[in-house]
Amino acid sequence: MSESEMKMPPNGTNVFEMPWLDFSKVVFPGMGRELAEQGLARAREGCEKIKAASEEMTQALRETYSSNARCTTDYGLKLFEISNANAASALDFFVHLFGSKSATDAYALSAAQARKVFDTASEQNKELWALAQKVATETGEPIRKHFTRGLHQDG
Repeated sequence: MSESEMKMPPNGTNVFEMPWLDFSKVVFPGMGRELAEQGLARAREGCEKIKAASEEMTQALRETYSSNARCTTDYGLKLFEISNANAASALDFFVHLFGSKSATDAYALSAAQARKVFDTASEQNKELWALAQKVATETGEPIRKHFTRGLHQDG
């Protein structure tokens, strides 16, 4: 096997299953062989633990990004919905304002619009806050779940 073949494993090959990592043909005298075999067994066990932890973290990140994308899309769509509703309300107000006959009508219409905008904004902020909490909770949930599972496996 050439030196370049030893450095780079072929695609899809587990680096821990490469022939260059097989020390079974190396000759160690007596006690040295036993110690080398124990060390190799521990190294393989450690590598397998690292591999399993890496796969677990990859899965957690995949779930986190998926959840984040879904929740962020919901939040963005709600912002568009709110923006559309607010623009329609503002246009409706201006149409009525330009149609008012007196300053008193314009003042009453403005006061009613201000109250409506305040109430609507309060409700919209509650909806956005609930969605933001959902984003935070659902984005962190996969990480928490995998972290907790990892603690229970190690403990």
